[in-house]
Amino acid sequence: MVRGSGRGRGMPGRGGMGRPPFNRPRVLMLRPPFDLILAEPAFPRCKPVPDDSALTQALLKRHAELCPTPAEQSAVLSLVTKLQTVLDNLVVAPGDFAACQLEEVRQVGSYKKGTMMAGKNVADIVVIMKTLPTKEAVEGLSNKVNEELNKLMRAEGGTTVTTASHERGFTVTAASAAVRLLVTTLHQNLRKLEPEVHLDYKVISSHLAAIRHSRWFEENAHHSSIKVLIRLLRDMCSRHAGLEPLTPWMIDLLAHHCIMNNPARQALPINVAFRRALSLLAGGLFLPGCMPVFPSSPPSLAATTTLLPLALPQ
Repeated sequence: MVRGSGRGRGMPGRGGMGRPPFNRPRVLMLRPPFDLILAEPAFPRCKPVPDDSALTQALLKRHAELCPTPAEQSAVLSLVTKLQTVLDNLVVAPGDFAACQLEEVRQVGSYKKGTMMAGKNVADIVVIMKTLPTKEAVEGLSNKVNEELNKLMRAEGGTTVTTASHERGFTVTAASAAVRLLVTTLHQNLRKLEPEVHLDYKVISSHLAAIRHSRWFEENAHHSSIKVLIRLLRDMCSRHAGLEPLTPWMIDLLAHHCIMNNPARQALPINVAFRRALSLLAGGLFLPGCMPVFPSSPPSLAATTTLLPLALPQ
């Protein structure tokens, strides 16, 4: 065979076309889902806007059913206020309490955001420790809080409370409300954690993320229509198994985007935002390979929205 006769004719070898492209870099192309609200200037409406008052009334009626009653809100508020007083005293003047040192106490979750659901009288408080969060320290803090809170309850003529420890911290339960205390530590302590001694690293990191989420919500998502849409979407997730993978953080971002992110920069009506949310979910908003469309959220937070495995939403 003549030397070099196989080159360039699809035959394997140095420089041949049959050489597999092992070294060719793979480029991940992220594509945003189609959003008719943002694309409306390119697709002008040919017909008048249909009357959607029936959907609006149905959504508002369902939201009224999802809102907690004044009695439920009062019960949670009373327990949170007393518990906040006890924890603040431990931060400022711990006295002879030596199980751990507290740095700060932050309210997070649906109670803090104003999106609590009816029948779910549970609030969340993140407790930031100066010291490392050992399991013994969490147990000691639980016992101290139980002791001090019951003293306060008896002084005011209220019922006693109980505490129960779990992998995230502990829960304080009263007659008609409960508060989850989520334990974490300072950011510089994360690299010092040991799995056998301290709480799980992922759990502690998620509690720090909850503080960032709560701060973002307070700064960006205070509009009342956003809270209405959040309750409606959470209700759908609880009743439809296909929506269960959506986390509260994803629902918050989706509701804020559907209400506020539009060319006019004005809050959309609840019926339009509800249809928009369903359209974006159907378009694969949270699937891998989809570009995040939440400009107001920090990159570190928005990145968490594209981590759903493909099999879950299907």
